[in-house]
Amino acid sequence: MSENKKIVVVYRSKSGFAKNYAIWLSEKLKCDLLEGTKAKAKDLLSYDTIIYGAGLYAIGINGIKLITKNYDLLKNKKLIVYAVGASPSRSETTEEVRKANIPAEQLDKIKFFYLRGGFDYSRLTFFNKILMTLMKIKLKNTKNPDADAKGMLASYDHPLDFTNVKYIEPILKFIGIGE
Repeated sequence: MSENKKIVVVYRSKSGFAKNYAIWLSEKLKCDLLEGTKAKAKDLLSYDTIIYGAGLYAIGINGIKLITKNYDLLKNKKLIVYAVGASPSRSETTEEVRKANIPAEQLDKIKFFYLRGGFDYSRLTFFNKILMTLMKIKLKNTKNPDADAKGMLASYDHPLDFTNVKYIEPILKFIGIGE
């Protein structure tokens, strides 16, 4: 058991980027760390603060239903969700992801953060490789691709990792740790 028994970081990570952030948060907060596929709502009831983080696939946060479907059980906790995606953080995109994943009645209670991750085609499952190959074809057929599209196309051959421990600082500040 960790030093800080009031906080838990729960994560789901297919490619390792969300896991990196979860480990960094757990280390900084000296709190428990749970892999999301093994966590149940009842496992979270003894904590005051629950941080849930996972990768972003299309616009969906992997496994977010652990929090949103169990909201009635968890609503008296401090709830924090972070999504990890390959794209740079932009306020309009962050807001779109937040609203697409957190039900309207929960938006005021669940604090949301977007953290930049990366992309490594070689780490994807077979099914996700098929989906991403379709996306690659779509991007290649774009008439005037923007910088994000060009960067995404390049990343199929050269994995990208934008994770950085400094990106967790806003989460730590929200909890009351750090500056």
